[in-house]
Amino acid sequence: MHQEYIKWHSASLGRDMEIIRFGHAGTPLLVFPSSMGRYYEWRDFGMMDAMGAQILNGQNQVFCVDSVDRESFYNRNTNPYVRIKRHQQYEQYILNEVVPMIRSTSKHDFIMVSGASFGAYHAADMVFKFPWAFGKLIALSGAFDIKIFMDGFYDNNVYFSNPPDFLSGNLEGDLLNKIRKLHLIFALGEHDPCREANERMSRILHEKGIGHTLEVWEGFGHDWPWWHKMLVKHL
Repeated sequence: MHQEYIKWHSASLGRDMEIIRFGHAGTPLLVFPSSMGRYYEWRDFGMMDAMGAQILNGQNQVFCVDSVDRESFYNRNTNPYVRIKRHQQYEQYILNEVVPMIRSTSKHDFIMVSGASFGAYHAADMVFKFPWAFGKLIALSGAFDIKIFMDGFYDNNVYFSNPPDFLSGNLEGDLLNKIRKLHLIFALGEHDPCREANERMSRILHEKGIGHTLEVWEGFGHDWPWWHKMLVKHL
């Protein structure tokens, strides 16, 4: 399996950021790690092996990005305003640096996005906030509400980076139409601790007339063996 290590100094974040690309051709999949995870997390937990056939036959290539969760949401040593602003810098890194690199490298404009657990939050945040940049979301056992990290702090920065609030609000016009064109999949287990969060997201999307798939798998579901199968099914 082709692997390529990619690193550059991010102007958005002011530090070096690392990525691993798997595969040589095919529709690109942008992958976010789970809470405080690193760019090699999906490889280490067997996700690349699970997708081996698709990667080897050139159906898909996968771009695994790093996170800055320790500097944003999980940085309890700074105030919540600084946490959300650091997250917004990460959003800009993905949108203005990673997405153009994926398009240039893969020769595709259609980009799929995925993540598991808190990685699914990052995936959903990017897809709903910047729908013109992506085509498909595969959210695995997602947790989507970031207010738990804000210690009661709330402003427009939090609102626009919190999908349940942003989607429930006065969403209309071109942005809503672009979101409605996305292919949206939410997969989780029947006993998943994030089940309520996904069912809430589904209700919000229904209210906005946004088509999507909510798929509940038998069993616990919030672990890598389930995520292997969920992802391969929906690629």
